[in-house]
Amino acid sequence: MTNQAQNPKSKKVYDLIERTSVFGEGVVDFVKTLPRDEINKTLISQLVRSGTSVGANYMEADCAESKKDFIHKMTICKKEAKETLHWIRIIAHANQNRKDECRDLYRESHELLLIFSAIIGKKK
Repeated sequence: MTNQAQNPKSKKVYDLIERTSVFGEGVVDFVKTLPRDEINKTLISQLVRSGTSVGANYMEADCAESKKDFIHKMTICKKEAKETLHWIRIIAHANQNRKDECRDLYRESHELLLIFSAIIGKKK
């Protein structure tokens, strides 16, 4: 198992441990700037849970004990990335003035989702 993925278009190797960690940090930094009103409190909590879970589960996948374990943990990464997409969308709706920042996080979460899907497909 490896912590790197390769982009076939650029032939550049990306460190997914670093990328998922930076994504989680980005989620944390973003939510720190949101107002703490009645609606955002719950949404922020959900986004932080799913957004930071992507990297935590990838760390577990990177240390998988078997191919089956690796696929299982990568599937969890994929699910968490997909859930993160949902919470970002809802936060963008609740905070219309922050749509551009949400769009950047959404794009990265979607790219991670696609990467995880490709990895899972290759390992099966």
